[in-house]
Amino acid sequence: MSFILSAVLALALQTPPPQAQAASAWTWTLYEGEGPMVLANELPDTPALKATLQCAPGSGVVDLALYDGGGRRLQVQPGFARLTSGEVTTTSEVRAGRGGRVETTVRTDHPLFAAFVRSGDMALMTGDQTLAVKVDRPHLAKLRRFADRCAG
Repeated sequence: MSFILSAVLALALQTPPPQAQAASAWTWTLYEGEGPMVLANELPDTPALKATLQCAPGSGVVDLALYDGGGRRLQVQPGFARLTSGEVTTTSEVRAGRGGRVETTVRTDHPLFAAFVRSGDMALMTGDQTLAVKVDRPHLAKLRRFADRCAG
C-alpha cells in the first residue's frame, strides 16, 4: 500500500498543476507570408490572445492590439494613452476594438518602438489601468525580425 501511495505522490509531483501548464503555454509566434505580418502572443491552437503586433511590410507603422487572455473584455475609453518602454515615453491615440481589445498605432522609427525592440517591454497606460506587453528574451529575435520587416 505504501508503495502505491509513494508512486501516486511521485507522479503528482512531476505533473504541474493545470494553471502552471496554461501559464507556460503562452508564446510569441511570427506569421509571415502574403498579407500583413503578425507577431502574436498566443496560446497555440486556441483563439486565446494577449497581444498582436501587425504591419504591412515596409510600411513603417505597427498596429498594436492588447487582449485579456482570460476572456474578460478590456475596458478603454477612446482618447490618448501613455506608452512607455524603458526611459522612453510617448502618447498615442487609443481605441476600443472589436472583441474587447485595446488598439493603438506606433511608428517603427519612433524611439519608443526602438526601446521596445531592445528590451521587449512596453506599458500602455490609459485611465486607471496599465496594460503590459512583454516579449521574453527567447522571443526577442522574432521581435527584431518583425521590426526589420515593418520598417519603412
